[in-house]
Amino acid sequence: MKKLILAAVCLMFAFTFMAPVAADAAPETILRFAGQVPPEHPATGYMNEIAKEVLEKTNGRIEIKVYPANQLGDYTLVYQELIRGTIDMAMISIPGDIDPRVNFVYTNGLAWDYKQLADFFEPGAWAYKKMDELNQNLGVKFLGFHPEGFIGLSSTKPLVEPLNPKVDKGVLCRVPNMQVYKDGAEAMGFRTVTIPYSDLYVSMQTGVCDAVDGIPPQAAYTILKDVMKYWYQLNYSMEVFPAMMSMKTWAKLSDADKKIIEEACARTSVLSVQNAERDDNAAMELMKKQGIEVNVYTAEELSAIREAVIASWPKLNGTWGKDFVDEMIAAVSK
Repeated sequence: MKKLILAAVCLMFAFTFMAPVAADAAPETILRFAGQVPPEHPATGYMNEIAKEVLEKTNGRIEIKVYPANQLGDYTLVYQELIRGTIDMAMISIPGDIDPRVNFVYTNGLAWDYKQLADFFEPGAWAYKKMDELNQNLGVKFLGFHPEGFIGLSSTKPLVEPLNPKVDKGVLCRVPNMQVYKDGAEAMGFRTVTIPYSDLYVSMQTGVCDAVDGIPPQAAYTILKDVMKYWYQLNYSMEVFPAMMSMKTWAKLSDADKKIIEEACARTSVLSVQNAERDDNAAMELMKKQGIEVNVYTAEELSAIREAVIASWPKLNGTWGKDFVDEMIAAVSK
């Protein structure tokens, strides 16, 4: 009997000391998750939600460390690191310097209201499948769209006739290094210059550019609120941060862990679509409180620049291929 009691006591102590070790054990896998917007931005919030959900559902086996605000480099560099496998995950603008077709999500004029935006980014839709196909060809796994909202334009100077595409707007406008933005901005009457995302604030502050294209209200407020004087909500394109993973990292995961990560990214993707209009409006209200002049227009008022932007689409045939452009137009027209 004494031996049984002693054995039971030893077993009890064994469990007592084992439990904390299991709870505090280091994760088996640590993934670096790169972002480009500040910590307070909604996209960073979605990144943190994904990290939390994956940590909980893997019982601490997979820890995702979030690096916002270009801490791991500009989005063009981060995408290259995804291909190499030196960065595991990212939620960033997707550059088109390797395959320009991945920039189809930014095509100016694809959607002009939030219902069209939701339809375009719906899981299982043409855009979803095509984005995964194009990225996997480059060594990157696509995990879901995270639309932030509709693109507008921030400026230190008032624009000249902002709704008339035939008039020079009187500002030098920064555009991302993507043909879709350059073509769209010039179709609306802007003179353009390419400036990296990480240099937006300094460029406006020092007068390298007068205006910034390619960002929605949330990003404009969080990044540029101290230097911008005017905001024009032109709805001609959308900012989207696709969630992505290096295929080299993806290949190391079990099927069960892949499913957990996919589900976490899909859930936050749907949430971002639902929140886009709310977040756009909230950011513009903050701009007004900051003393920024906010200009919002009806669909009818935007019709002239919309027609000008859509008329620029054939210019994409040269870099994307006419067959791809026709396929995109057919998918969007359904």
